[in-house]
Amino acid sequence: MAAAAEHETESPAGARAPSPAPASQPPRYRQLLELVLGSRKNANSVFDILEGLEAEDEAEILTATATCSKLFCTLLQQGEVFFGQLPGEEEYLSGICQKVDLRLNISSLIPIPGPNTTVFHQFLLQMWGCAETENIGPVTDMELVYNLNSTNCVYFLYSVVDRIIEVALCTLMKFVQAEGRWPLDRYEDNEWNIFPQGLLKLLVDNLLQIERDTLSLLSRFQEYMEYEDVRYYVMVYAVDNISRIMQNSKGDLLPVYQQNTFCLLSLIRMPAEQKELSNFLVKQQSKHTEWKAARLKEHRRVFERLWLAFLRQKLSTNLYKKVLVILHESILPHMSKPTLMIDFLTAAYDIGGAISLLALNGLFYLIHHHNLEYPDFYKKLYSLLDPSVLHVKYRARFFHLLNVFLSSSHLPAYLVAAFSKRLSRLALTSPPQALLMLIPFICNLIRRHPSCKLLIHRSNQPQDLSADPYIMEQEDPAKCRAMESSLWEIQTLQYHYHPDVANQAATINKALSSQESDLSTLLDLSVSELFEREPKKRIKSIPLEFEPAEGLLGKRNDLVRHHWTLE
Repeated sequence: MAAAAEHETESPAGARAPSPAPASQPPRYRQLLELVLGSRKNANSVFDILEGLEAEDEAEILTATATCSKLFCTLLQQGEVFFGQLPGEEEYLSGICQKVDLRLNISSLIPIPGPNTTVFHQFLLQMWGCAETENIGPVTDMELVYNLNSTNCVYFLYSVVDRIIEVALCTLMKFVQAEGRWPLDRYEDNEWNIFPQGLLKLLVDNLLQIERDTLSLLSRFQEYMEYEDVRYYVMVYAVDNISRIMQNSKGDLLPVYQQNTFCLLSLIRMPAEQKELSNFLVKQQSKHTEWKAARLKEHRRVFERLWLAFLRQKLSTNLYKKVLVILHESILPHMSKPTLMIDFLTAAYDIGGAISLLALNGLFYLIHHHNLEYPDFYKKLYSLLDPSVLHVKYRARFFHLLNVFLSSSHLPAYLVAAFSKRLSRLALTSPPQALLMLIPFICNLIRRHPSCKLLIHRSNQPQDLSADPYIMEQEDPAKCRAMESSLWEIQTLQYHYHPDVANQAATINKALSSQESDLSTLLDLSVSELFEREPKKRIKSIPLEFEPAEGLLGKRNDLVRHHWTLE
């Protein structure tokens, strides 16, 4: 039995195991561990180990936690921790487990001591009151101590010391892995015993705290989310947690809780195919064909429920944007029915501003992959073109999608003319880095729709803004009278102070080629890139009308130069 003291469950693949206790720590806990594992008569020594969890010294807490991890993982493997009857004190010391008449108060999950309950039993019953477990049947004393140790580890998740939090999290996940390999109830073959869900549920509830930021803890938990079974059951219990918190909050905004929940949801990396479900924390000895955690269809179903439950909450504007940024790539492709997000996306699209720009990604995915028909889609898209769209950080993403939406050659000419004219009007007040993208964008629209070339070559162009028939304030592209106007704004930009902008605007003076301009390098062009580009330009020698000076003392034949020198 002494050899078992060195036993420890194998560390999960990819997970960083907690570092051992400091070498300066006395070998007291190793001796206690050997005593407990060496003989059942020394079982009371486990309480000496648990006392270390309440110490004030960080090193002692870490050592006691590591010792408890070795102890209970070994006892789980040996079958010493299981659901059964609570033995008497004499029977426990003699190693004989006999039935004891004890009853459980189901309402509080705290056992009611009987008249013959000894001090030994009362101590165990007190610990049972501290432990959080969903089991309400008879249990063994070691199972009570195991639950108490697990509760202490959960309590450590609230510590202010990062190292203690990390060790507690790793210890809890080791218990999850150990319970999966050696279940507490070995006579039941159901999904609860295939994977130890109770401990993971307790962990999820403590990861999603209402008032305390747990982002650092969630980042440490990320590596465990790579396991298929852990990811599945985390999603299951996260759905229950969100529903419960929403019901209790009665619609109030919970910014810290929502940020913690979004961080957890962002850690989920869904597999694309069934064959990718191969990495499990709990290795199953026999294949369970009906096990939900091993079926991609069930993963997608729970993933969909999780996001729908989260998005039913009232979200802050900042969180709204974060969800929309990842929606089209990380959420919609992995849902069983992505069309359930139509209401959310259309509501976001109608809000306006940056949120509407970001909602375009999800709407485009549903239009392209699920044939979504959005009424007045181009009318709403046209109304998004205001001066602010050229200054938001999502500008490149928006114009990429705008280019895609206007790429069809079957669009009516009045619609393309309206977009071209509105972009031209916005160009008058745009910064240079935006103009270098806008002008080729407008030229590409005209190349795709030759019927719009009359906007460039109209003979009776307006002489000033008041004579322009185009109505900028009109939100309906069919009523803005763009086809009656011209792109005089582009001709105005030929006198822009930036030479690159003036050269770009001058392209409309010649016949446009059939080859479209590449916009990929221009969509996210910044001011700093413009400044970096200027020194790299090769300037040709330019003939001058005056004789250039050769030094500080004047021209070549200057008298000052003949009589004075600088030394």
